Amino acid sequence: MQPRRRLPFGTRVHPRGARQRGFSLIEAVIALLIFSTGVLGIARLQSAAVQETSAAASRSTASLLAKNLISRMWMSDRTPATLAANFDNTSSQTVPGFAPWLAAVAGSGLPGVNVSTNTNLPTVRVSPVAGGGSSPVASSNVIVTVFWQAPGETQAHKYIETAQIK
Repeated sequence: MQPRRRLPFGTRVHPRGARQRGFSLIEAVIALLIFSTGVLGIARLQSAAVQETSAAASRSTASLLAKNLISRMWMSDRTPATLAANFDNTSSQTVPGFAPWLAAVAGSGLPGVNVSTNTNLPTVRVSPVAGGGSSPVASSNVIVTVFWQAPGETQAHKYIETAQIK
């Protein structure tokens, strides 16, 4: 039988599994921290995606509404004075061609548009452009601006459509 090796004085002897158990606990806590950070990141990303989808839907609706009014102008009497009288809402919201379109804007579901409180109402500006060059026919420059404001936002968004109608 061989003599036992003696350890130097003050050396501690640990059972084999003692260090491993504490290390596994630290690994589990770090893994849980990394996992929860990832889950929170995905939740934040999902929230941002929903907000951007809502904003894109509002922009699309505003674009369709503005193009709809311009197409109505193209189908009407296109003389500059008549276009201004029927669609330009600089002086009044009850202009004959503008009022039905305003009702369509109010019913479109754009957030923050309220006709009864005059909140975020659209504007239409019609300005005559003198004829010149090869065409002596006068035309009109039309600027349609549609506003909306999502819940919780402090500033209104706007979509501007410009057309020249001859």
